[in-house]
Amino acid sequence: MEVRVQDKKVAPLKGIDPVLAEISKRLQSHPQEWLHSLQNNPAGFADVEKKVHHAFRQMADQLVAGLLAQATKGDDFADNAKKKVTANSERRFRSARPCPSLKLRLLGGLVLWVSTVYCAAFTVRKSGRRRGGEGSGIYPELGWLGFLEGKSPALVRDVARQAALLPSYAVARAELLEHGLKLNIKEVHNISVHAGQAAITWRRRELELFRQGKLPAADGKGKRFGAMIDGGRVKLRKTTRRQKGRGQTKTQKRRFKTVWREVKQIIVFEMDEQGRMKKGTQPIFDGTFQGPDEIMEVLAMRLHQVGAAQAEVVAFRSDGAPWIWDRLAWVKTRLRLSDKQVSLGLDWCHAVHHVSLALAAVLQGAERKRVYKKMRKWLRAGRWQKAVDELTQLATEAQLPEKSAVWTEIAYVGRHGEDGHMDYATYRRRGLPLGSGAIESAIRRVINLRLKGNSVFWAEENAEGMLQIRGLTLSGHWDATFANITASLASDRRLEWHWQSPDMTAELKAPAAVPIPTPQLPTVQGTCKAAA
Repeated sequence: MEVRVQDKKVAPLKGIDPVLAEISKRLQSHPQEWLHSLQNNPAGFADVEKKVHHAFRQMADQLVAGLLAQATKGDDFADNAKKKVTANSERRFRSARPCPSLKLRLLGGLVLWVSTVYCAAFTVRKSGRRRGGEGSGIYPELGWLGFLEGKSPALVRDVARQAALLPSYAVARAELLEHGLKLNIKEVHNISVHAGQAAITWRRRELELFRQGKLPAADGKGKRFGAMIDGGRVKLRKTTRRQKGRGQTKTQKRRFKTVWREVKQIIVFEMDEQGRMKKGTQPIFDGTFQGPDEIMEVLAMRLHQVGAAQAEVVAFRSDGAPWIWDRLAWVKTRLRLSDKQVSLGLDWCHAVHHVSLALAAVLQGAERKRVYKKMRKWLRAGRWQKAVDELTQLATEAQLPEKSAVWTEIAYVGRHGEDGHMDYATYRRRGLPLGSGAIESAIRRVINLRLKGNSVFWAEENAEGMLQIRGLTLSGHWDATFANITASLASDRRLEWHWQSPDMTAELKAPAAVPIPTPQLPTVQGTCKAAA
């Protein structure tokens, strides 16, 4: 692989020695300039420090370019790259052909032009169908090194992290510029969007492995896990009329409509003996705009990955949304969890809120407050039936009609009590959470603080990708997951993230239909250092 710096017409780099000579030459002149500047203006130390870091960032990029040139020299690297990249791929590829000039960008912003090889995939072409924007082939050398769409893996990882953590792409661009990386807003957006699409593509591939029984699981023996589910809302946009022309030649403006969509979010975490998140552990955030079957299958997969099948207990906590409770039995069956391992609980705050709503229809003022406090104590002690009985008596004495909302609230409390979701005394005794505060916090941190705002609306695929990146970043899993993403895309660059889960409610009516693959042996997760 030939490497050229800045211009594809210049001579290729010969290796690391010429680069080191150039860096040495720069180091002989720059320090004296910095010293002179600092001596003349000590108050400008912050600016001098920034200049030093920026200069070494540029020299680091030059050194990396030299390393690439020397490490990829000769045909052996290309041959080894193709063997490595295609080893785990189910697709067949044609012989490598030269690709004269591709533009790459490194972590510090340095632009390289490389001559590499391209391997087209064997595909069955159908009339009228194109291969798609991503193409069907691979660049073995670049894939082995972890490049994504012409950007170095470290650059993609850092830009995507900033875009996920900060409130907008513009703020992310400004922060990157502050650290010496100059990118225009479109580059920041495109890198982040591609990283998001890559992340949700990797999730789909994990799901495929999970369905086949090939997804490794961690050692969860004796551990205690919490799993919580809830939904948030994000405004999405859908184009209703496409733009015609560009700039001064534009003849028709683009039009779109916005709609609120529910985004379903989960959190999985290891608990301590008090039912709190165990110190020193990292939670798992995941979410999707797809349906309830899809998010519950993702929940099953994440629990499988942490080794929930061997756990002491898995505590499921949620509000009263029927789409959640109707599918938890599928998750339990899919993971081979016994009744002893599972704890199902209705969020405490939702339970007392519905009691409060019921009381509001039958009592007022100080009396309502007194009875409410009494019923909170009953619920906390697990005596939900006593609360339901008194609410029913109060509603009957008030002669409320059958269509009154109070009966809906009473039925809500009674239904969850009968299903064993309100045994709060037992939860406290076993050191299990009473509520689902962790998922409420996750929705605020993962969804609301990045995906919601005044005049903020997203294309669905972009929102799905950002949701995934932000969850991985906030949970501390981004670097390790990014290593898996680059390794996966090295042999298949196609970005396909939609999937369809089985109809869980239908499968539960025929329990034998719920697939239960053979559990995998525990494995150690890779790190970002193993991205190649």
